[in-house]
Amino acid sequence: MATKIPEAQNRLFKNTFICQKCQCKMKADPQKVLKGKVKCRKCKKAQFRVPKKK
Repeated sequence: MATKIPEAQNRLFKNTFICQKCQCKMKADPQKVLKGKVKCRKCKKAQFRVPKKK
């Protein structure tokens, strides 16, 4: 079983969100995402989810 490297986990999952409509991945501040201030670059929606960890 592979060991999880903390630096790699932070790079892949910290402050990363995925648009629920177009699946575009972007990094943003979690508080701004919760308040709805961040919009997707592609579709201009404000609905995001966190990435699924493998």
